Order: sequence, then structure tokens, then C-alpha cells
Amino acid sequence: MSTFNELAKVLALEQNIGYTNKSAVGGIETYVANWANRTRTPENQDLVAQIVGCFENYSQAEPPQRKIMIERALALARQAPAPPPQANPRAKTAPRAPQHAPAPPAVADQIESELPPDKPLARLDYDLDSPVTRLNGVGPAKKNPFERLGIVSVRDLMYHFPRAYRPLKSISELMFGDDATIIGQVTHLNHYTTRNGYHIVDVVLMDLTGGITVKFFKQPWIAKQFHLRQHYVVSGKVDRDLNKLSFKSPEFEPLTKELQRLLETARVYPVYPLTEGIKAALLRKLERQVVGYWADQVPDPLTPSIRQNAHLMTLPNALREIHFPNSLQSMNAARQRLAFEELLYIQLGVLLQRQRWQNEPGKALDIAPNFMERFARGLPYALTGAQQRAIGEIFHDLQRPIPMSRLLQGDVGAGKTVVAAAALLAAIVNGSQTVLMAPTEILAEQHYNTIQKILPTLASEFGITPRVGKLIGSLRAREKQEMAQRIAAGEIDLAIGTHALIQESVSFANLTLAVIDEQHRFGVNQRSALRQKGFNPHILIMSATPIPRTLALTVYGDLDLSILDELPPGRTPIKTKWLEPKERERAYSFIHKQVGEGRQAFVICPLVEESEVIDAKAAVEEYENLRTHIFPDLRVGLVHGKMRPAVKDAAMEAFRTGELDILVATSVIEVGIDVPNATVMLIEGADRFGLAQLHQFRGRVGRGAHQSFCMLLAEKSGSTSDERLQVIEGTQDGFKLAEADLLLRGPGEFFGTKQAGLPDLKVAQLTDVKLLEQARRAAETIFAQDPKLQAPEHQLLKKGVNLFWRAGGDLA
Repeated sequence: MSTFNELAKVLALEQNIGYTNKSAVGGIETYVANWANRTRTPENQDLVAQIVGCFENYSQAEPPQRKIMIERALALARQAPAPPPQANPRAKTAPRAPQHAPAPPAVADQIESELPPDKPLARLDYDLDSPVTRLNGVGPAKKNPFERLGIVSVRDLMYHFPRAYRPLKSISELMFGDDATIIGQVTHLNHYTTRNGYHIVDVVLMDLTGGITVKFFKQPWIAKQFHLRQHYVVSGKVDRDLNKLSFKSPEFEPLTKELQRLLETARVYPVYPLTEGIKAALLRKLERQVVGYWADQVPDPLTPSIRQNAHLMTLPNALREIHFPNSLQSMNAARQRLAFEELLYIQLGVLLQRQRWQNEPGKALDIAPNFMERFARGLPYALTGAQQRAIGEIFHDLQRPIPMSRLLQGDVGAGKTVVAAAALLAAIVNGSQTVLMAPTEILAEQHYNTIQKILPTLASEFGITPRVGKLIGSLRAREKQEMAQRIAAGEIDLAIGTHALIQESVSFANLTLAVIDEQHRFGVNQRSALRQKGFNPHILIMSATPIPRTLALTVYGDLDLSILDELPPGRTPIKTKWLEPKERERAYSFIHKQVGEGRQAFVICPLVEESEVIDAKAAVEEYENLRTHIFPDLRVGLVHGKMRPAVKDAAMEAFRTGELDILVATSVIEVGIDVPNATVMLIEGADRFGLAQLHQFRGRVGRGAHQSFCMLLAEKSGSTSDERLQVIEGTQDGFKLAEADLLLRGPGEFFGTKQAGLPDLKVAQLTDVKLLEQARRAAETIFAQDPKLQAPEHQLLKKGVNLFWRAGGDLA
């Protein structure tokens, strides 16, 4: 490729990213100056000088002026004479020294013509929606392995992006532990079997700076894939063998002209997610073939105005650059473009979902002006200002003939249950049925017990006695059937339960309000299923774990947001201390002291793994150890997830009434239990839990008049866990902790294995707040102009949204 063509590609990239001066390292002016030094000859010096002159003060110019400069330079570049014919490719010439750093010594010009072209791996009698098995080199035998990678169609293959990029280095630059790529010529090839039958293949590769051995074990067939004097690309982690650097079983493929061009341009080698049965070399060749042919033919769903406002490159350029980048800057620009598109699809999807739900008529409730005042009279304490504000926002929604969709967020102990009780009671007073759904049986049981205690007193102000029922999975079949019949007959005003409430066998006579607790254990589809249970019921979602606002607007963009940012008066901050394993006895002594003063304590067992059976076993062992060896003089109880509900409730009630001094528990007590006399929380294996969960545990104490304490007992030290424990030791603010937790663990762990019902994201990160906000603004602008995406210029966008959300059916 001539240097004038190279210049044209960089300038075209600058156009695509909105004239941001980021298409080359150091900016366009620096790039053009370096380009001129490499390109200038007596024959073209005048033309080169004119091109350099186009970019005077480019960095200070505004985008419109930069646009003119780029167009003028491109016009001049087209005037460059064609490169002279190549000399005899077989002629032996001395190796030419690299003119600049990007030229790898191993691929000097004299070998270029000796390289074979990429073999065509794909017929062109297919389209992007054709099965991937239509490609040559795939075949039916590889259908299942490709499906494991999520690749069914040719389009899926093009959207199977690299997970990383290994830098291209010369052999002399390699260091032990590097993740790197080299290009070398085979100078020695040896394969042999050791005395114990261990087959080894040794390949020595050389470039102009040195040599390195590549070893393969128990793969004798590899020897037939290397040939003396041929050039190969080798990529992997640099190891050591007898104090010499080596590669051990790396990825490799023969060097072709096309591959050489890509590597010389980008200086990086894409590393793709693989699975058994799919070799890296095959996948890369298929990607080069498909991306090379189809990228330019993929229509761009983002209109020019969207791209311009967000300073994004076109989709064809983004697809090429993310697979085979021209530079690190262009690769980052491609990732930003593709991430923006995913986030825009999320935002448009939740806005369309919200519109779809709200286009259906809902039941407006009649709520008296003095309802909140009468409700508050039945409480033993005053509502906080935040609680009053949230109840007011909910009542405003309930009085409209549009189904409410609201997320109620609050820190631990902020009083979300009371706010929900106000909404439930308002609906019951209107003669409607209501439901309170929790993600776990123990939380549903706790809600049932709490509501049974507070609702009769609150309802007495309005002269009614609500009928409350419980429907959970562990009930006997006959009990479930009887409760379902009573719900269907309208004999239950408030049904409390788990997922059992959204099963097809359960129907409601007059469901008007549904309250869902612990939202990020419920996905969009489950919320939709609940809506099918009634006349488009109002939905209030409570999140016990604070979620950063920007993230809440993304994941729950179909919901309005109410925030309880004020704790009830009289709450004393909980003193939190991070302890090393050697300080365990100190923690036990402190618990003894507190119990001696009349207080109670929780001991949380470490999270062994995501299995209630194993966690329960660990809890039983810890309970026996504490009861018999550590605290033989104290009353110790046990609660874990595999206990029968009646046994579990009895243990919790004994602790609540003071019959137990210490309650050993697994994470089942993360939310819900309220024991004002409990002042100590000891969390064993604290480094195994996330910040949000640690904050939830801590919130089980500090609910009475006495000073409370939380001790975090770590099992071992580690950079992330240490940082996490330092954060929670230093702050009581659940929203700040949520921000930190999201950054430390990422959205996948923050929300669990599935991000709250969202489609999988290939490129976007929910931690990229700036891009999230940019995508949300763009979605709101589009939605304000074309809420149903019916405009001709939005048809590709509409198709993209529906493909992205295809698991839940078309949204637009």
C-alpha cells in the first residue's frame, strides 16, 4: 500500500469520527509531519508540501474548518502518481532497514511477494442471515461448536468480536510473561518422542532481530503444519525453557499477504473467544473473509445526524476496525461506536416498553386528600420527609388512568416497606386486589409477618380489615390450590408470595397494584407476566440495594424513580471494623462483652459457593463450633436456607424475643429481619461478599437505641477484596457503596448472572456513565420526534431494536 493511500485511510477515519483530531497518535498534525518525512522524494516534494500546508493549526480549528482541510488534502492525495512497478519478486536483495517503528523486521519487503494470498474460505452464494455452515471450512461437524460461541448465522460471526488484542513485537523485544505476537521464518523443525512416550515438536523461528523456540506437546500432527523457510504468525504468552524464552503451544497460522498487511497496519493481533472444536486460525480466516466482503454492505441503523451528534464512525468502518484495526485509536473509536449502538438499543427498548404498557388503560384509584395524614396516625413513629415525598409521587401515579411503573430506591433502613404499605392500603380501600412479590421464600415469609403486624392497625383508621394470604412454593399442593382459589374468587385483598404468584394457574379477580421487592432478581419478562394477571395493574418495584442513578435509568429506564435518601431520626451510625484472620479471638471476646451487657449478635457464615446445600452444611458446622467451643455459656441459634419454614421462623422468633443471644446464619438474613436489641454483626469470610451484600448484612443491626458494631473478618488478603473492605469500613452511604461495588465487580456480578433481564452486551459496559448518558439523550431525542419509530430514516433502527430485544418479541 502506498503512503498516499495510507494517508487517505487516516483522513477518512478522521472524517468518520467527526473531525475530533483523534484518528492518529499525537493528532493529525503530528501524523502528517511524520508521513511527509517518510513520503517526500524529489519527484513529489511539492505535492507533499501542499498536503502538509493543508493542516496548519488543525488542532486549534473548529470542526467545520477541519472538514475543509481534510477534503482539500484528500483531493491533493488523489493527484499522487501511481507507485512504480515492483522489481522482480524473486530477485535476491539485501534486507531493507525499517523506515519507521511500525515496520516489523520479520516481514521485510523482499519476502512480501513470496507470501501466498488468503485462501478463499467462503462462497458468495449466501447472505448475512445464512447459517454459518454455508461457509467453506465450517461444515455440519462444526455446527455445534459454533453454536456454543453463540454463532448460528454469518451475521453472528461478523458480530463475534475479539476479546483482546496481542501486540506485534520483534523477537528481541519479547520478555518473560508477555502476551505477544511475532512473525518469524522457520529455520529448524524437530519432533521427537521422550522415553515415557511424550511427543514434542520444536520449531525455531527467526526474524531480523533474533530467534525463539516454539514448543508443542502431545500434538505430533503439528509438525506437518510447519515448513522450513516459510513465515508464520505465532501468538501467545511468552514462557521460559531452560532459561531461554519460548512459546508453549501458542496460536499460529501461516503468514499471507492479507494477514501481513493487517498486522503491519495495526501492529496488533485479534484474540477471539474460542471453544473446543474451533481453532483460532480458522476463526480468524473466516472473520477476515466475512468482514472483508460484508462490512461495506451492512446498512447503518444510525442516521447521519445521530452519528454526527455523538461523533461516531459509520457501522462498516466500526466492524472493520474492531476486528482488524488500523490503529489503537481507530479500534477504540470502533468499540465506542458499537457500544453506543447497544446502549441506544437498550434505551429505546425500555422507552418503547414503557410506551406499550402505558398505552393500555389502567384503573385510576380514588385517594382522599387526607389519606396520608390518616395513614401516618396509625404508625408508632413519624414519616421522614423522603417517605412523604415518595408516597406523594406514588399516590399521584395511582390516581391516573395509566398504569404506574415506578422504582422505589432506598438505603438500608430507609423505610421502603412502610411506603409500600401505604400504596397497598390505598388500593385495598378502593376495593382492589393487591400483590406483594419477593424473590425468596424467606423474604416473602418476613413480608407476610411484618404486614400481618402493621396492616390491621393502619387499616383500622379506614374502618376495614384486609384479608391477607400467602402463596409460596413450599406450601403443600392442597394449600396452594386453596389459596389460588381464594385469590381467583376475590376473597384475598393482599396476596404475598414468590414466583408462584405469576404462574399460569394463578388468576386474580381484580388485581390493581403489584409491589415487587428486590427488583434486580426479576427480569423484564417476569414483570410483563405479572402485568398479564390483572387489568394492567399499577406496578411498584422496591430495590433493597441502592443502584447508581445512571445505571437505574438504563436498566430500569421504563420506570419512574423515587428515592428514599433520608434515614429515620435517631439512627446512630454503625461502627465498622475490618479484622484480619489473626484477630478472630478479639471478635469473639467483643461479642461476649456485648451479650454480657444485654445485647444480641449475628454471626454470618462465609459464602462457600452458589449452593444453599453447601452453605447450609457450612453454617451447621460453624454453629456447632460456636455453640460447643467458643460460646458454651451462651444461647446460640441457627438459620439457613434449607430449613423448613416453620423451623426457620421459630429460630428467628426466638432471637427476636431475646431467647437466643447469638444467631448463626447464612445470607438468608440479608434482608427483612428486624431485631432492635441486636448490636453486633460478625461477618465471617467478609472478603467473599460484594459491597452491596455486606451493607445489607450491616443493616440488620443499628435498629435500636444502643450503639451497634459490624466486624468484617476476612479469610485472606487480595487487592480487590481488600479495597472492597476498606470502602465499606469508611462509609455508611449505600448509594456511594453501590457506585464502588459496580466499579469493583462490574455489572454482571452487581446484578447477578443475568443483568436484570437485559439482552447480553457484546461491547458496551454499564460502567461507562458518560456513554450511557449520551445514549439516553439520543434515545429521548429520537423518541420525542418519532415515538413509534415509524419514520423512513428510523426503519433500520427499529429493526435493530427488535433484533436486540428479540428474546421478548418485537417492541416497535
